[in-house]
Amino acid sequence: MLAPYLDQIKAHADAERAEQVAAYHKAERPYLGVAVPVLNDLTKSWRKELSVAERVTLADALWQTNIHEARVAASKLLTQARIRPDEDVWALLQSWVPDFDAWAIADHACTAIQKRLSADPARLDQVETWTGSDHMWTRRAALVSTLPWTKQNHPKPEDLARRDCILGWAAGYVPDRNWFIQKSIAWWLRELSKHDPNRVVAFLETHGDAMKPFARREAGKYLKG
Repeated sequence: MLAPYLDQIKAHADAERAEQVAAYHKAERPYLGVAVPVLNDLTKSWRKELSVAERVTLADALWQTNIHEARVAASKLLTQARIRPDEDVWALLQSWVPDFDAWAIADHACTAIQKRLSADPARLDQVETWTGSDHMWTRRAALVSTLPWTKQNHPKPEDLARRDCILGWAAGYVPDRNWFIQKSIAWWLRELSKHDPNRVVAFLETHGDAMKPFARREAGKYLKG
């Protein structure tokens, strides 16, 4: 099943661009130099022609190639709000998290994870286990995957409770000096500040002095005063 779809990606390969992308991302894997908009178009057409089970099979095969663009395509193939049934999709996405080793692939996969969490918030219990991982990218994924809980203007009480829970995860990350972890805290707070500035102000009053300066600045970017 893999070959014809991988061939469609390779048809857009650009060796010069591939060299630039490899230098930028610095993760050791093959790069084809295919632009993300091209992958968007390809995976959009694949989603229309494949069943959920076929999409899971293809996404798994694409991911296992370890090719940068194939992993991005695998993530995009499963990035959709309404997928029924989605248990196998959720299981596959979770299986990828320990493989994260660079921000671009991780972020594309986390976008797919966001959709599945929004579809079934009970899955946050599983994501919470990621916060104690020894793998930095897994810990980071816990915040990047839960960004939908920063965007609700009028959250239900249960979503406010989830928001506060995730802020608790972020607070637990503050002593971690890793740049990507600090960036993920700042990202979550910055997005939340657009919809719930009071919680961000309270967080920064309590934890801001312990955050790296760049993260504290970014977290408060949209706060007034």
